[in-house]
Amino acid sequence: MEPQKKDPRKIKRKVYERELNKLQIELVKLQEWIKHEGLKVVVLFEGRDAAGKGGVIKRITQRLNPRICRVAALATPTGRERSQWYFQRYVAHLPAAGEMVLFDRSWYNRAGVERVMGFCTEQEYREFFRSCPEFERMLIRSGILLIKYWFSISDEEQEQRFQARIDDPAKRWKLSPMDMESRARWVEYSKAKDEMFQYTDIKQAPWYVVAADNKRRARLNCIHHLLSQIPYRDLTPEPIELPPRQEEKGYVRPPITDQTFVPEVY
Repeated sequence: MEPQKKDPRKIKRKVYERELNKLQIELVKLQEWIKHEGLKVVVLFEGRDAAGKGGVIKRITQRLNPRICRVAALATPTGRERSQWYFQRYVAHLPAAGEMVLFDRSWYNRAGVERVMGFCTEQEYREFFRSCPEFERMLIRSGILLIKYWFSISDEEQEQRFQARIDDPAKRWKLSPMDMESRARWVEYSKAKDEMFQYTDIKQAPWYVVAADNKRRARLNCIHHLLSQIPYRDLTPEPIELPPRQEEKGYVRPPITDQTFVPEVY
């Protein structure tokens, strides 16, 4: 077996962590601006299985207030939800003023997995393409900032990541029977993605493609681009001085033996 060549575009961990830290500080500033201005932001993350959507979402939310920036990762629709207007269950997760919602997969399930796996009819599929652009234009007219990302990954890289998940017990839960089926239907998913772009890559809400074979670069590039899409100002508060702690006048602590502590195993 030939030795693997080093990727010349690979970012060293120290460089990656330094740049990520800078971007996360900017995300905090963006968060405060969203709250201050009462903005409503929706960010969609779509792409192949194992393309790194979850990883970038984790890095975006890592230092943010979950009351302002939250993640919507919807489960398989229930029977009741399947009987509703298709976009109805997603509407319930849209942001109010001063909030940003990150959709870990979104209404584009219909154009991807539902299409390829036969979970929707041809009529439902075609109706999605008629309705989706108008639905998104309606969101934008209502004042929502809509940003859509597609994470693009090669066949070879996905194969390596799937195998890494199989080999790691802590990651094996990430692989579902649907993921395995997606491998077998790679070309069908590619065709579905091409058709999805054809109908939904609209001027008001274009698709932004993230080259995701290199995880670190993908995360940094996506976060940097997200920050560039929303003009914001630095509203970082001035340094805070802690007030003196109240004196313990007449206060007697209860015996420490009255409390139940977690065993110190480590």
